[in-house]
Amino acid sequence: MKYISTRGQMAPLEFSDTILMGLAPDGGLALPESYPQIDRATLDAWRGLSYADLAFEILSLFATDIPPADLKAMLDRTYTREVFGTEAITPVKTLHDGLKILELSNGPTLAFKDMAMQFLGNLFEYVLAQRGETLNILGATSGDTGSAAEYALRGKAGVNVFMLSPKGKMSAFQRAQMFSLMDANIHNIAIDGMFDDCQDIVKAVQNDHAFKAAYKIGTVNSINWARVVAQVVYYFAGYFNATASNDEEVSFCVPSGNFGNVCAGHIARQMGLPVARLIVATNENDVLDEFFNTGVYRPRTTGETFVTSSPSMDISKASNFERFVFDLVGRDGAALAALWREVDAGRGFDLSARLDAVRTDFGFVSGASKHADRLATIRQLDSEDGVVIDTHTADGVKVARALRLAGETVVCLETALPAKFAETIREALNREPPRPAGFEGIEDLPQRVVEFGADAAAVKSYVAHALA
Repeated sequence: MKYISTRGQMAPLEFSDTILMGLAPDGGLALPESYPQIDRATLDAWRGLSYADLAFEILSLFATDIPPADLKAMLDRTYTREVFGTEAITPVKTLHDGLKILELSNGPTLAFKDMAMQFLGNLFEYVLAQRGETLNILGATSGDTGSAAEYALRGKAGVNVFMLSPKGKMSAFQRAQMFSLMDANIHNIAIDGMFDDCQDIVKAVQNDHAFKAAYKIGTVNSINWARVVAQVVYYFAGYFNATASNDEEVSFCVPSGNFGNVCAGHIARQMGLPVARLIVATNENDVLDEFFNTGVYRPRTTGETFVTSSPSMDISKASNFERFVFDLVGRDGAALAALWREVDAGRGFDLSARLDAVRTDFGFVSGASKHADRLATIRQLDSEDGVVIDTHTADGVKVARALRLAGETVVCLETALPAKFAETIREALNREPPRPAGFEGIEDLPQRVVEFGADAAAVKSYVAHALA
């Protein structure tokens, strides 16, 4: 399996090269030259596998440059009851109305990002040791990627982490998870702006090829292909857990900000998983909802981006959207690059002529949720099902219920546990959310963070000084 760039100007690479690379040299994102195709016999053989064994079968199709025994050992070490708290790793629960929730937040930082990041931490350490190299991760987080990356990479040999987050925009729990880590290889940087400003800085540094080479800069954002492909696994696992046989179809509803999570669902569907529809749920920052309803992609400016009670989705330029649009335009790198020149110029683009293909060929639909909707949904699930969900999952449930067709099996992806968003849970339910053992008083721990304006040069200077 070889990898190309969405913008068409990169020579094909091996899997391990893409995970150390971050952005491609032409500014694009890595994707396989083609998606492996899964037939019915293979689906039948995979049903009933443990999560680690299923992950091995799927990732073996993509990570063809890693010896199978080494890949198997990595995955067996990653997906364990000890790390994820349950043998199933990603169990499915069914609500009274038949809607299903795929539990993805049982990992060490209580968010779905652990599902890929725990593997990525082990993968980085393995590849760097094989090559005798080091890597300095520069990432951006709107809430959950940061802590998942830091917990996965803290103390790992050969890796330093520099994580950008929007100052004051995450929940107190999310900030405490990151800023309370005192490991020498973890560096937290709060940026005076929104997540999009943080992401722009990461991309600016990635595109400074001399700096990137000199300081061995990589990324753990869903820019990184390994992040996305590891998430493909739980769509297959979720399908098997939500159905009785491979004769059935399901639809997945995915709360979406940076489009990495639902992009993995798109890839699973392209591989042949029986997915009827992919339902994208946004919050008040509805740039993706606008696209899937009109075909117009119009990224917002920082000033147009709302601060909401589902803060991990407060994103108005979805970097992984590029991977889907590449497939939508027939994998034409030149056409994709032209569209993203418009995005970079602040204009966006109009693909309304392809809207039928978006829905028919790729199965995408979407809806949006607002603060009042998520409060109502949290209250409804608490009273009717005795289930407390976080604010982002509430956006997904609200949109799934609004768009579900008669007879359609919809699996809503859980994104985090409610303990991470206690302020909104208190507003909805007038009580504290359940908090897993080990997280008592996390907000009171000492915190270590530096602050900068939205300035790539200042961040580069800080990284260079820290690595001197």
